[in-house]
Amino acid sequence: MILAIPQFYQNAFTASSAQSSAPPRRAYYSSARSRRSLTCLRPLVILRKIDMTDTRIYLDNSATTRVDDLVLAAMLPCFQNVFGNASSIHTFGQEARTAVEQARREVAGLIGADTREVVFTSGGTEADNSALWGVFRSGYRPGRHVITTRIEHPAVLATCKSLESAGAEVTFLPVRSTGQVDLADVAAALRGDTVLISVMHANNETGVVQPIREIAALARERGIVLHTDAVQSAAKIPVNVGELGVDLMSISGHKFHAPKGVGAMYIRKGTKFAPFMTGGSHERKRRAGTENVPSIVGLGAAARLAQERLAEMGSRVRGLRDRLEAGVLDRVTGARVNGTAERLPNIVNFSFDGLEGEAALIALDLEGVAVSTGSACSSGSLEPSHVLSAMGLRAETVQSSLRFSLCYHTTDAEIDRALDKLVKVVERLRGLSRRAAV
Repeated sequence: MILAIPQFYQNAFTASSAQSSAPPRRAYYSSARSRRSLTCLRPLVILRKIDMTDTRIYLDNSATTRVDDLVLAAMLPCFQNVFGNASSIHTFGQEARTAVEQARREVAGLIGADTREVVFTSGGTEADNSALWGVFRSGYRPGRHVITTRIEHPAVLATCKSLESAGAEVTFLPVRSTGQVDLADVAAALRGDTVLISVMHANNETGVVQPIREIAALARERGIVLHTDAVQSAAKIPVNVGELGVDLMSISGHKFHAPKGVGAMYIRKGTKFAPFMTGGSHERKRRAGTENVPSIVGLGAAARLAQERLAEMGSRVRGLRDRLEAGVLDRVTGARVNGTAERLPNIVNFSFDGLEGEAALIALDLEGVAVSTGSACSSGSLEPSHVLSAMGLRAETVQSSLRFSLCYHTTDAEIDRALDKLVKVVERLRGLSRRAAV
């Protein structure tokens, strides 16, 4: 039985094409429908009343993004109305299956893939783990050598360490001071027993984009599988798996206004792959586990919105990032940008002479501005940023770094206010340091 796409999924976007290019002012739940739907959650979840006049500024969108209103609207019916198990053959199950497959089409459209090549996961970390272990265990060719870089996300670096424990030999490539890997280093690392190359598409701390197309050409010449972590780049710049030439790719929904706990893995047709998650025959036997229908629908909705907003990410949001960057370099002495190669349009990483990054982060938070000192997944570590260290920055420069990451909803006014507050914080902290040194 073939059912029509649920009307709720279609309705989620009826207003999107009519919206102006400027995003609405920061209103977390702008629609009356969304507010009504959340009423029953207040006793359990909403611990703080949402202040629609909230003047806090969120510039840590590389760590996570808020769920878009339209994404939330698409998800809500899946909790009570379209609640069936997508593997069930009755009507309830087929309604859920229809919603899942619609979301799969949207995700495939975002990355230029065939729907049969898209596997839903619990997020980027699972996708990275699944890709690396899946290729390593597949035995598609003799060998146990893996190549990656020193600036990868911990989800890749830690998995590579685990692969070493399983008998793999891993080469961790350096990067240049610009933040990019040198193609000559990639070529020099290739061996007859190399089975996998994993290089991120864009770095989560600096936004620097890696030469994936060129690396793919090197891998293809030798019949080596290439994986790229596109968690940060997907929905920020055009990402097309065919043009990139990758065999596997990871994305994560909460980086582009979908909920946390959902992502996807692209597996090129014909790529030999041993499932990391075993159990049922879900996702064409490539990832066992009952599909998380509400979150998958949210991922699909976010993917569709991202396609509509890509041009604006590359123009308006890039302009805001450049405006922030120029303002900091002009108004704050001893400020520099880390990562000078091609970058994502929404990320800038600064270092400040005579400043302790963590102290500045806390001071900015008290001023109502949220930024970060690096990857949120490594924030509990006392070690300096492995990314900036790999770029050759001195320890004191690394410790003085701050990452600002914008999103589609970031406004001109927020950038202007954040810049003013940053200037004030830097001046105050430097003054305190000078007095403490006397």
